[in-house]
Amino acid sequence: MTEISDNQAPIYSVSELNKAVADLLSASFRLLWVAGEISNLARPRSGHIYFTLKDDQAQVRCALFKSRARYVQTTLDNGSAVRVRARVGLYAARGDYQLIVEHMEDDGEGALQREFERVKAKLDAEGLFNAGRKRPLPPVADRIGVITSATGAAVRDILRVVARRFPLSAVRIYPVAVQGDYAATALINAIGHAGRRADCDVLIIARGGGSLEDLAAFNDESVARALASCPIPTVSGVGHEVDVTIVDLVADQRAATPSSAAEAVCPDSEAYEQRLSELRQRLVTTLINNNKKRSDAVQGLYQRLARQHPRRRLDNATQRLDETQQRLEDAGRRRLAHVAYRLDNLAARHRSANPGPAIKRAKTRVDELQRRLTQAQRRNLIVGSRQLAGLSRSLDSLSPLRTLDRGYAIARDTKNHIIRQADTLTIGDQVEITLARGRLRCEVLTIEPDSQAVFKT
Repeated sequence: MTEISDNQAPIYSVSELNKAVADLLSASFRLLWVAGEISNLARPRSGHIYFTLKDDQAQVRCALFKSRARYVQTTLDNGSAVRVRARVGLYAARGDYQLIVEHMEDDGEGALQREFERVKAKLDAEGLFNAGRKRPLPPVADRIGVITSATGAAVRDILRVVARRFPLSAVRIYPVAVQGDYAATALINAIGHAGRRADCDVLIIARGGGSLEDLAAFNDESVARALASCPIPTVSGVGHEVDVTIVDLVADQRAATPSSAAEAVCPDSEAYEQRLSELRQRLVTTLINNNKKRSDAVQGLYQRLARQHPRRRLDNATQRLDETQQRLEDAGRRRLAHVAYRLDNLAARHRSANPGPAIKRAKTRVDELQRRLTQAQRRNLIVGSRQLAGLSRSLDSLSPLRTLDRGYAIARDTKNHIIRQADTLTIGDQVEITLARGRLRCEVLTIEPDSQAVFKT
């Protein structure tokens, strides 16, 4: 420091000023405790540890020298909340104000974070977080259980979502304290009570966001085990979207918020209505297509029946009989013509030779042939008539008219389709009944698919 005239202040060099400030800080502050969050953590090869200790509004540099770092039991990580016992000093080379740390320990949330990691690792090793043990949620939850504070925003959010998405669901509230010394016990009792009652299809465990200390009950190992053993499918909606608790990892499904948890268990009624409308349209289309296929099949059977109707077969047999009779008559005429031709030849020869006895024999021969021809024609006609009668009797036995004579009837609908099954009709349909003699028009009164339909004439 340079001395100048009495009426002027002394002039310090930078090093002198920094030394003076360091001495002033050391004299003004003895060992003190400072709480904050670690950031900018650095571990150089020297073994010293440097970091920044900060809160919401300020920060201060800290130095933890190797000789003291070996005694620190706290796990140092960026974001850890700690309390340090330190001396206030000044790093003269940079003129930076800093804390020289003598001792360090966790500050609240730091211990909670370590406990969270311990419980998480333990339960994960036991398989409580495995996806294979997670149960599916019911597609429609008629009864929803909610474990949460009765006065918090979470329960209001859940009730509002249920009322909007699926108001048919009934909500049962299991009110509990969601933070504090007795919150974990209250949550365990509520989970056990809901499981024993078994009056809910799904169980929501929820609360609003908060600090790690506020969410401590939802990171409790006993609460997690109680939730894992609950017989009801569970959904967690704890905190905000960034909050993750042990309960979130154990629950069958995790939701980011209480509102999201309510949406997970409540189907969207509008989407359900749209889906039902689509299914209804598909059902109508399927029924129409099936009815058309059956109608086409019935029409095809009707056409086959028309082609194979006994009347058509009788007509064909009659036509064949007529053709046979015509061929028989043609054969007889050809035979007669041939005989007449031979007779003419014989007559000509007789006339030329005048053989009287030969003519007489020829005449006798002609008479005999005429007689035999006539007999052959009669036999052929008798055989043909008998064949025709046999075919007629066969066709008559196959004719539906004979069936009608035995007391049966033929039922047709308004489209003239033959009715074979009662379940193809509906009550009130008009039906035409064909009897052996006459027809009836009837109305369907009742339908018994396994027996017969009942008609009213």
